[in-house]
Formats: sequence, C-alpha cells, structure tokens
Amino acid sequence: MRYEYIYLAIAIMAAANYITRVFPFLFFIKQKPPHIILFVEKNFPPVIMTILIFYTLGSIDFTKAPYGTKEIVSIIFTAFLHYKYGNYLVSIFGGTIFYMFLVQLL
Repeated sequence: MRYEYIYLAIAIMAAANYITRVFPFLFFIKQKPPHIILFVEKNFPPVIMTILIFYTLGSIDFTKAPYGTKEIVSIIFTAFLHYKYGNYLVSIFGGTIFYMFLVQLL
C-alpha cells in the first residue's frame, strides 16, 4: 500500500526534527556558544513576527472592502498582547485565534 511511504516520511521528519533540536545541546555542552548563535537566539522571535506581518499583509487588496480591516485589527491586537504579556507564544497564538474569529465573524 501507499501508507508505508507516509509513515516512513513521518518517521524521517521526526528524526530530523529531533536531531536538529538535540544537536546544539550536545555541541555546546562544554563551551559557550559563539556570538552569532546568541545573536540569532535573541533576535529570531521578532524576525519571525515581522515575517508573519508581511506575509499577512501581502495578499490584501486595500482598494476593496473591507480594506484589510480584519488584518490590521488583528495586528494591533497581537501587538497589544505582546506589549501586555511580553511573550511571543501568547502573541502569536492569541493573534491567530483572534484573526480566525474575525474571519469567521465577518
């Protein structure tokens, strides 16, 4: 059957994910990580948030109703969540849930 290919693909993806997650801990167990790794660790979440904002705004037609209102309100709500809680996961998940609510509502 074709299901064994799906299971094999899932197993390979899980192994690759596990290896990439464990590798930094094994590699830097006895030494301090280089400055570039610390820089990426510190700045990665804001970069991802910026990419998500541009991705969200990229497909909006601001010349037709509702003029991107759902997206703009969701971005403002997400910024509010991040300002209030300072947690990227709360901001991303809360903003996404709020946006999905607006999409279903309007």
